[in-house]
Amino acid sequence: MQIFRMKIKRTLILKTFFILISCQFLFNSSKANAAQEIKIIYGIFSRTIEVNSLKMFAEEAISTKKLKKILNATGSPEKNIRSVLNKDFEIPITVASKLVYSEIGNVFLTRLSSIIQTPRADDERTGMLALRASIIQGIHKGNGKINLIRFFESYPTQTVILDVSALSKVMNKVESISELLDFFTNSPLEKIKTN
Repeated sequence: MQIFRMKIKRTLILKTFFILISCQFLFNSSKANAAQEIKIIYGIFSRTIEVNSLKMFAEEAISTKKLKKILNATGSPEKNIRSVLNKDFEIPITVASKLVYSEIGNVFLTRLSSIIQTPRADDERTGMLALRASIIQGIHKGNGKINLIRFFESYPTQTVILDVSALSKVMNKVESISELLDFFTNSPLEKIKTN
């Protein structure tokens, strides 16, 4: 009987300890509400830029030395890059929610998850969940509009990984990022709006 009481007491202590530790973790941990940096990977090379510096560049055409080096490496005029970063896509949040869970949305998110990745995600599913969250949250923040800056600001991890090699493969199939975004935001919308 005494052994049984000791086991119950030990189990109770372990459960109490677990609950106290869990509460500390849940209520005192700092949540990553938005991405703070974008890690650009190209082969074995990588560079990190702050989302805030990218936002400042997009809104005010002010760039840090680090960002200027990355922008120069693209070979595109700064005006064009700012245009892509600031381009708003208007989409009702209810339609966006249907779109990201549709077959077309799943295909798009699968392809996008090879380009934009979470730092610790080994599986495609986690990346797709992060993309869905950032799209919906970005549209919410923009009152029915989303652009790349709002998308990155809404990404649910502190670091977003942008794989340039994967992006290049996709870009070889389309003429521009704007064309790609227009295709995926306008074509599927018509089908969803009519359903």
